[in-house]
Amino acid sequence: MCKDCGCSFTAHEHTHTHADGTTHTHSHEHGEDLQNHEHFHHSHDGVVHSHNGGENPHTHGFNPALKDEKTVNVITKILSKNDEQAKNNRAWLDENKILCLNLMSSPGSGKTTLLEATIKSGKFKIGVVEGDLETNKDADRIVKAGAEAHQITTGQSCHLDAFMVHEGLHHLPLENLDLVFVENVGNLVCPASYDVGSHLNVVLLSTPEGSDKVAKYPVMFRAADLVVITKISLGKYFDFNIQNVIDDVHKLNPKADIIALDSVSGEGVEKWLKYLEYKKEFR
Repeated sequence: MCKDCGCSFTAHEHTHTHADGTTHTHSHEHGEDLQNHEHFHHSHDGVVHSHNGGENPHTHGFNPALKDEKTVNVITKILSKNDEQAKNNRAWLDENKILCLNLMSSPGSGKTTLLEATIKSGKFKIGVVEGDLETNKDADRIVKAGAEAHQITTGQSCHLDAFMVHEGLHHLPLENLDLVFVENVGNLVCPASYDVGSHLNVVLLSTPEGSDKVAKYPVMFRAADLVVITKISLGKYFDFNIQNVIDDVHKLNPKADIIALDSVSGEGVEKWLKYLEYKKEFR
């Protein structure tokens, strides 16, 4: 159950697309009981392991009464377990000397296009955990660009959580990667509330969305370590004021870095790549 909007689901799918184009999909289903379900993962070194939902629950029965005491207790427990799993994800990434970035934004802001430009730069070995309600189209684009990808289709959920990302990481060759990106479900509200185990939160804002979004969606921008303003070549066609965005971000979140770029034209992309290099080296 999402603590912000109350959305829920009883099943989601995982799709793993290989570099040769081979795709595997399996359904991951949950009942109403948060405490008693298991997750089975692909094997490492021939060993298959699982974890029980009593220790690590990660999806949630629907209850629209988000202020109901029972519901609040359930959500509190979910968030606590999620945070615990997020710490485990970070520790696992640290063991493999990987920098992980959680990309969050509204749909269509340019997350996948930015990832394609990053992959094609050839500067990093990259894996991506993709989150969408349906289809593996973004994962296919990532693989075509030259990186590893694992698609999670959430069905009805508005965000990825630490447990979904944990499973996604099991489908990536971490020992061969420099960076892992979590491309979260397109949504400017709920993903900000869920630690997925990344080292950095990156929030994208495209010029067609308008420069008022920072003030309208403060929770998301408070959670950002970096704000990337995208599609800047289109700024002249929209009522978008970059300086206003910068001012609004720094009022909410003085420590946030800001980069303006255009993934298609290439303007500002080098600054993004240098940011990644710096964070990778000094994290």
